[in-house]
Amino acid sequence: MAPLTAETVRERYLRVRERAGDGVTVVAATKYVAVDQLAILAEAGVEVVGENRAQDLLAKHAVYGDAFRWHFIGRLQSNKVKVVNRICELVHSLDSDSSAKRLTVPALLEVNLSGEPSKAGVEPDAVGAFLAAHVGIRGLMTMPSPADDPEASRTSFRQLALLAREHGLAELSMGTSQDWEVAIEEGATLIRVGSTLVR
Repeated sequence: MAPLTAETVRERYLRVRERAGDGVTVVAATKYVAVDQLAILAEAGVEVVGENRAQDLLAKHAVYGDAFRWHFIGRLQSNKVKVVNRICELVHSLDSDSSAKRLTVPALLEVNLSGEPSKAGVEPDAVGAFLAAHVGIRGLMTMPSPADDPEASRTSFRQLALLAREHGLAELSMGTSQDWEVAIEEGATLIRVGSTLVR
């Protein structure tokens, strides 16, 4: 495999940005991007990065600081909220009362639409009660079951958009490298792409 270059990432990033349109924030998912590789993303013009683990967020932010706007997109443990509060402008993956009580930055509520016990997120019928108990939630996020066909995610994305409208929420974080184009068609305002940019 050819080494990753800023030029390659820039071309991919601009292609996604163009397809996504002005109303969609492209979040570069950096779970599998090493600290030194983030320099390539910065040089390529990537503006927003999303990290999955608090310890990686700390390590990467210590080096790159204001080079990016930082989002947290992984499972949020309440004992890691302090780190996220200090660094991130948005959390995509809020799903517990204990974390919600400690958060001081805006968040999206993660909804488990697949019904899989292994997946994070609140049940759809619990969204109203969660929103009533916590302020600062701007929208919803979901992670559909992995599938080879992007169309397999469409039903989940449509459900999430409907749920957001029912509760008057404007932001929808949905779509990853496997299905981001379908997510945009269904109203995503944020997409989380990793391998699309860096593999």
